[in-house]
Amino acid sequence: MAFTLPSLPYDFAALEPIIDSQTMQIHHGKHHGGYVSNLNKAIEGKSDIEKKSIEALIADLPSVPDDIRTAVRNNGGGHANHAMFWQIMAPPGNGGGGEPTGELLSAINSHFGSVAELKAKIADAGAKRFGSGWAWLVVKGGKLVVGSTANQDNPRMGDAIAGFSGIPILGVDVWEHAYYLKYQNRRPDYLAAWWSVVNWAKVAELYQAAH
Repeated sequence: MAFTLPSLPYDFAALEPIIDSQTMQIHHGKHHGGYVSNLNKAIEGKSDIEKKSIEALIADLPSVPDDIRTAVRNNGGGHANHAMFWQIMAPPGNGGGGEPTGELLSAINSHFGSVAELKAKIADAGAKRFGSGWAWLVVKGGKLVVGSTANQDNPRMGDAIAGFSGIPILGVDVWEHAYYLKYQNRRPDYLAAWWSVVNWAKVAELYQAAH
């Protein structure tokens, strides 16, 4: 199998009370697990594709055969998005929450004016994304940019496919399966609470690698 479901870096209940244990179990095992399974089915026997990293694969969708391109876009994007999502979260007060520091903080202040303004832009992008999708902070042309994508599209796919591009360093899932058991239709409440589990150290690591 070309791709595998990564283990969570914490227990299912570790993000309580921000994200409940049941949501984490379903989200990781059923949703992310389903994306990995369906992606592997789509690319089975295509050794040139199976050798690629997930980032390289979704960044070069035009090279994927027409008959499996949609499956790779949806499921490859789902795998890439969630693999990063688990990593940029940590238990509240134990790696999660707080504020960014160092070079990342300087870049945020330079591009947005303040961390509060960045959070407001992410919340706005997430709340205004109609239906399912993601809100992102990306590095693009040496700058930090906020935007959103539909469904499981990833900014690495480029403007022509995803409608937004860059190297993602932070992404928040706004599909209902990410929050509905606890927050029901209150997506803005989920987006506001989510900052309490953001692992800024991991985001800073991704920022360093992206610029």
